[in-house]
Amino acid sequence: MNTMKKFMLSAIALAALAAAPATAADLRPVYKAAPPPPPPVYFSWTGCYVGGNVGGLWVHRDFTDRLVGDPFFGRTFNSDTSSFLGGVQAGCNYQFAGGWVIGIQGDYDWTGNNNDNLIFFNNVRGSFNTKNLASVTGRIGYAFWDRFLGYVKGGAAWERDDFSFFFPNGAVANLTGNTRSGWTVGVGGEYAFTNWITGFIEYDHYGFGNNSDNFICGPAACVVGLGTAFPVDRKETKDVFKVGLNFLWGPGAWGPGRRY
Repeated sequence: MNTMKKFMLSAIALAALAAAPATAADLRPVYKAAPPPPPPVYFSWTGCYVGGNVGGLWVHRDFTDRLVGDPFFGRTFNSDTSSFLGGVQAGCNYQFAGGWVIGIQGDYDWTGNNNDNLIFFNNVRGSFNTKNLASVTGRIGYAFWDRFLGYVKGGAAWERDDFSFFFPNGAVANLTGNTRSGWTVGVGGEYAFTNWITGFIEYDHYGFGNNSDNFICGPAACVVGLGTAFPVDRKETKDVFKVGLNFLWGPGAWGPGRRY
């Protein structure tokens, strides 16, 4: 009987010792792995915008007398003026391959660029006024640090001018509402202050070729004995420096987006 009791006590002790490691393991604290950090997000320039701008305008004009028989035939005279301008712009961008951005933009600016009482062509006075300036351009740039976009642009341009020549004999030659087409190139930088407001600074150069215009004189002939028309070759370049704001809508307006 004593032998049986000893055997039972030994079996119980061995079972307790076997169960002890499992029980200790169950009592250990369980550590869960930390969740992975969220993926990085970036501001996206993809979307469309509309805005306004103000700046300065510098104009250079060359006039060449083409009136055959006039003492100043073939002579070229020039005019330089400057003024302020202001207007609106609208466009759309698409961001791809990381930070590259392409887009298209149209702008329209009003200006009062006047140059009155110029004296040339043997005391002929001139008055010239640029009314407005417009362009449609393509843009390409790169988004440095996501919210700063550096870009270049180029495309077609249009201008509207009024011209008048006043001759010593009382004749006046007018060319009003004259619209010409040309080209423009530019460079600029734009920064996204928020997800829907950006500010930009830009320089643009415009060229309007060398066109021939016939100024019709009245009430007397421009030059006595040489008819009522005053043909002039006119070449113009314009330089614009402007700053402005754009209001966005699209992915960039609603929050940061993933890089492509």
